[in-house]
Amino acid sequence: MTTLFIFGLLIVLMLTGMPISIALGLTVLTFLFTMTQVPIESVALKLFTGIEKFEIMAIPFFILAGNFLTHGGVARRMIAFASACVGHLHGGLGLAGVMACALFAAVSGSSPATVVAIGSILLPAMARQGFPKRFGAGVITHTRQLKR
Repeated sequence: MTTLFIFGLLIVLMLTGMPISIALGLTVLTFLFTMTQVPIESVALKLFTGIEKFEIMAIPFFILAGNFLTHGGVARRMIAFASACVGHLHGGLGLAGVMACALFAAVSGSSPATVVAIGSILLPAMARQGFPKRFGAGVITHTRQLKR
């Protein structure tokens, strides 16, 4: 019965249009307040100790660095440089995307930041040039996999 209530509440919250993360959080808090004897102080303590993991905190900062580089114009300059180097070849925009991703990953140090920064600029450009959107997305995400 408890499981049915939890999943029912989650589905109702998601059907109202609430973001999944908030719906999950509200469902968990409802469960903790109504169906358990767990003190709320221990929940707060666990949340704050989870933030102390530096490996996890690096991810948002890498994405923030990627956004700074994108909005500062560095990503556009890297794409222009890569296009100047390999743009004359067949499929030059895709090759320029791979080269720009390699350059940007070397600067930012993060694969997700590279996908966000280069993909937000390169995917619309590839679509305007007539490349299929799936092809452009494949080029950017596959380059992310090559960095690892």
